[in-house]
Amino acid sequence: MSGPVLQLRPEGLYCPAGDFYIDPWRPVARAIVTHAHSDHMRWGMGSYLCSEKTLPLLRARLGDEPSATALPYGESLGIGGASVSLHPAGHIVGSAQVRVEVRGEVWVVSGDYKCEPDQTCEPWGPVKCHGFVTETTFGLPIYQWPRQEDVFGQINRWWQENAAAGRTSLLSGYSLGKAQRLLAGVDPGIGPIYVHGAVANMNRACAAAGVALPEWLPVAEAEKGKEWSGALVVAPPSAVGTPWTRKFGDVSTAFASGWMAIRGVRRRRSVDQGFVLSDHVDWGSLLAAIRETGAETVWTTHGYAHQVARYLCETGRDARPLETQFGEEEEDAE
Repeated sequence: MSGPVLQLRPEGLYCPAGDFYIDPWRPVARAIVTHAHSDHMRWGMGSYLCSEKTLPLLRARLGDEPSATALPYGESLGIGGASVSLHPAGHIVGSAQVRVEVRGEVWVVSGDYKCEPDQTCEPWGPVKCHGFVTETTFGLPIYQWPRQEDVFGQINRWWQENAAAGRTSLLSGYSLGKAQRLLAGVDPGIGPIYVHGAVANMNRACAAAGVALPEWLPVAEAEKGKEWSGALVVAPPSAVGTPWTRKFGDVSTAFASGWMAIRGVRRRRSVDQGFVLSDHVDWGSLLAAIRETGAETVWTTHGYAHQVARYLCETGRDARPLETQFGEEEEDAE
């Protein structure tokens, strides 16, 4: 048998030797999912294979009905003529790179990933391969992340200043991944922490996956007539500016995302503060990760796929962009 290890089909990235798809966007019989964000894990697949820590998140998002199997990191599984293993991607808890080996040729699909470790997920590590399929969400030189220690210092100072002024601090980040990273990184000694219902649901699923978080309460469970000044409220971006926020009184708003590196985006978000904190690789980490895989061929997906592929070709690599449907659901995309 001969042919490519992976190919792009209308349903998604397909492995002919194993007859499975990786993060498909249309219903297929067998799906391997890199992580639990909704642009990578979609409803309607015949079966799912994911990492052990992704399994409780899959149940939280898709219910108990789907057929789902967990594979420990680093353990190989034969599927048809392919050998598959999962390796930490450092994006959110349970996120995985998918390694596929067919007749001695190895390809790795990154899913979303970042190289800087954080306390909510397993750290990324390079997986040697012949072909690497990489995300490029922030694949431009303007995206260079500050140290997360410095960003959390900024967030804590903002919260302390708000508390001293009698304001509520409303910090927005995506409900799965970013919200838990924020909760794990802030100083809980500054004041009480409350979360939006969407974040509460994901907090419970992440706790089942082993993520340790400081004490928090759902906003819906606060006592009637509560005085919110001094509290930190973590919510998804879609909640900011809605009637739901009126209960908090005098409030300062902030958004944590890699997109906050761009002044125009900060202005359009209409928040008081923007904190540059991303769960994706920045430009430098992206290029370093590609080098460390040793890949001879690179396929680029969602984000700046064309620009990164062009840059890689100009620097002597075999690269091409793929048209995928990742990164299209903003609530989870970053």
